[in-house]
Amino acid sequence: MAWIIVFIVIAAIVGLFLGNEKGKYKKKGERGPIKGKRILTMNEQPTFLKLREALPEHFVLAQVAFSAFMTGNGYATRSLFNRKVADFVVVDKSFNVIAIIELDDSSHKGKENQDAARDALITEAGYKVIRYKRTPDLEQVKKDFGITAIKIPTIVNTVIQHQEVELPIIETTPLPKTNLVSDAFIVEIETNEQKTS
Repeated sequence: MAWIIVFIVIAAIVGLFLGNEKGKYKKKGERGPIKGKRILTMNEQPTFLKLREALPEHFVLAQVAFSAFMTGNGYATRSLFNRKVADFVVVDKSFNVIAIIELDDSSHKGKENQDAARDALITEAGYKVIRYKRTPDLEQVKKDFGITAIKIPTIVNTVIQHQEVELPIIETTPLPKTNLVSDAFIVEIETNEQKTS
């Protein structure tokens, strides 16, 4: 019975200490410590990698402020989007926005109205929004971006289907690795004896 009382007293002391630490910076004007955090959550990381793999001809930007790809006149308009961040923005090689990608993982449950309002802002700015409930597979991303597989011409298919082609096996020996860049170059110096002969 005594150990229960001791446990309760220790828990109360720890609770008071942690409560004081959290409340320390709640007073107006006081500043709390700045801490680093991951740019992408554990759910967003595989989606980023999948987008990069599926869209090699594009750049995939992560955690982009809406104000980086939209603007408006007046504070009332800008305040609609100035603190919002898109999960991913896909751009072409000229940095034109192709689509905004949002990952609707479990953190979006109950926020459907907020997501619809975000989508309306993005659409009003003239962009396409693609939402995924989980990390999409490669085929889904390619389909969403209108990327189709390159087809081999019919004549090549016909030749391959009617002939057995045996390709030669080429054996190669790896080149030795160099330690310095200068080791990779061969420099020939002409001596005086070589010039006269």
